[in-house]
Amino acid sequence: MKLKEFAIVPMVMKRRFLTTALLGLICLIALIGTITSGQTQAVRDFDIPRLRAKPAATETQPTPISNDSGISTNCALQPEISKSRSVPPRTRINFNVPLSRFRQEITPPANPDVPDASNKANTGYTPREEVALIDSSNYGDRFLRDVNGNPATLEPIVVLHETVGSANSAINFFRNYHPNDADQASYHSLIRLNGTVVYLVPPDKRAYGAGNSVFIGPNGVETVQTKPKFPPSVNNFAYHISLETPADGEHNGSRHSGYTQAQYQSLAWLVAKTGVPDERITTHKGVDRSRSRMDPRSFNTDRFFKLLSTFPRTNEISIRCTDPTT
Repeated sequence: MKLKEFAIVPMVMKRRFLTTALLGLICLIALIGTITSGQTQAVRDFDIPRLRAKPAATETQPTPISNDSGISTNCALQPEISKSRSVPPRTRINFNVPLSRFRQEITPPANPDVPDASNKANTGYTPREEVALIDSSNYGDRFLRDVNGNPATLEPIVVLHETVGSANSAINFFRNYHPNDADQASYHSLIRLNGTVVYLVPPDKRAYGAGNSVFIGPNGVETVQTKPKFPPSVNNFAYHISLETPADGEHNGSRHSGYTQAQYQSLAWLVAKTGVPDERITTHKGVDRSRSRMDPRSFNTDRFFKLLSTFPRTNEISIRCTDPTT
């Protein structure tokens, strides 16, 4: 081979190497572009269903109407069905909630069916009243529809209970934060042994007074399911009142010494202010499906209804809530 030809060979090989390297670099840039584009598309594909899965701010999260207590007076339209259980937020209890959030002052009309003497006596009777708003994890909204979308606006009922322990122990329990469903419980109001009425949950809210429960009355079987994994209950249309149990009743026995005259009188006074008719007043034992509840034990039904008949019926305690869409 001539010297000139020998010199050209490495030059040609060098050019071929540079051309191959350049083509390889171009391919590498194109490949990187393809991968980046694919990653970007993958991120977009992941984000789209996540954004679509966000709950709408209409049906399950109505805009609340605030009031002087900071508590919404709206019904929720329908329970939110979610695979993951939502833990209720821990909130600071407002100790300055006015009495008007639980009962409105209304001058009752004269009742022609009640004799003047007893009418005047009981219209003038007013028990001592306390406000003790409990932790928000222990009560919730009432719903206009159940978990299946069926109407849930049933006529209100009153359910009577007893504390089994002291009034203060019950109030302290309700004021604790309970993120677990099994620990959540409450009444709308409670009546101490001395007749004092303690308001715990606003009447337009759903107190957790009865779990697996049903009311059977003039309209047949009535109950509302508000959680998919829990049995239906009367809580959505019930106003729960509990009587403080006497000291000798803090056991699982079927009876105790009974309730005080002040409790019966305050109970009749309170129930009359709900406007709920006699045929829709019941007990925890009466609505319980598990057949394990006996409260209120040693309750004198005749004594209560006799006192109730002497009080005029009003709507000072408004159990119904408002529709946020109207």
